Amino acid sequence: MARARLFKNASVLAGPELRYVRDADIAVSNDTFEYVGPSGSSPRPAPGRDADDADAAPSTHDCTGLLVIPGLVNCHTHVGDSVGKDARLEGTVDHKIHPVFGLKSKILSETPPGVLVDFMANSCSSMVRSGTTTFVDFREGGVEGVELLRRALSRVPIRCVIMGRTNHYSDEDGIRRNAPLSVSGEDELGDVMRSCDGLGVSGANENSDAMLERYSRCDALRAIHASETAESVSRSEQMTGVSETVRALGLRPHFLVHMTHASKGDLAAVAGSPGVRGIVVCPRANAALAEGMPDITSMRRLSNRRLALGTDNVMVNTPDMFREMDYTWKAAMGMDRARVDPAEILRMATVNAGMILGRKIGQVAPGMLADCVFLDKHAIDLEPVHNPYAAVVHRASASSIRAVMIGGRVVHGSLD
Repeated sequence: MARARLFKNASVLAGPELRYVRDADIAVSNDTFEYVGPSGSSPRPAPGRDADDADAAPSTHDCTGLLVIPGLVNCHTHVGDSVGKDARLEGTVDHKIHPVFGLKSKILSETPPGVLVDFMANSCSSMVRSGTTTFVDFREGGVEGVELLRRALSRVPIRCVIMGRTNHYSDEDGIRRNAPLSVSGEDELGDVMRSCDGLGVSGANENSDAMLERYSRCDALRAIHASETAESVSRSEQMTGVSETVRALGLRPHFLVHMTHASKGDLAAVAGSPGVRGIVVCPRANAALAEGMPDITSMRRLSNRRLALGTDNVMVNTPDMFREMDYTWKAAMGMDRARVDPAEILRMATVNAGMILGRKIGQVAPGMLADCVFLDKHAIDLEPVHNPYAAVVHRASASSIRAVMIGGRVVHGSLD
């Protein structure tokens, strides 16, 4: 039996261009958008349904006064460190979050698994309540780490793209010798790739070129942290004489994360790598770690790649995409002293993210998964809505949300 729902009289930011339609109807069949168009247009029954069958009649919701936007996509998180919120504000980035010797790894190793699961589930709930319908988590801890996250996800209705990794890293000597992945590392890699959705590598400075090349042969979504800090950029040059970003491209990644200290040469190298779909930036986390602001304008101009947004470590930052969009928009304009279209920022959190991940998310359009957020246009911080893109990017918040829908089901709030 097909499950059909019709949302009438809504305003919507539709399709890949986020085109504003003031009065629209949205039809959902099972977990997919079937129709998005002007109000009063009757959507046809989905293929395989009999128009005379009572089951073909959709449940109807009057969405007058609501603005429907695509579900927000948080393209970079580490929810495993949710238990360590603001545990250490001083010290370098490596002292806080280095995957081998940072405070984060110590906290994770000393926290009971059940406690980690509880706090990861809390962060997932927080994301849903603030409009995130999909998040991409770079999961530490090998297969065991992936299983802990799956336990958390069993409690919260949210989509997650799990980017796993092995527990094998190269030290400086291994990088200089270009040591390959060990036999035990090969065994663990196979287990990890069978348990998750992709490979999320910590960075070039923790992996030899031979290891990166080996990882590049994994037939899955691949991503890597690159040029996040001035220290990591300098360390790569000192160890190998090669840019950290250029070495990271040895993974043949589908996307790179951060690029806060990427040079023009780095961005040109990214532009010359046809397999790279985009760059994910995490401006608030970079600011919290005193590492500056990614040069979004240069990334768009020099790398010619899509940009998406992530919130990074819960240890240093809240996983709230409304706050991420607001900060990114204003900081980018402050740095460049030029106006930035807020629609571009919203695309980073929706359309671009779906395209980088290669998934049918991030758009309210026929054939896409029915993930969206219903915002109350009469919410105290939004009304009156003169520019819907600006309203979403720098005025909307969790308090503006009437409901969140994932896969055609309302998982937070209510439309009744």
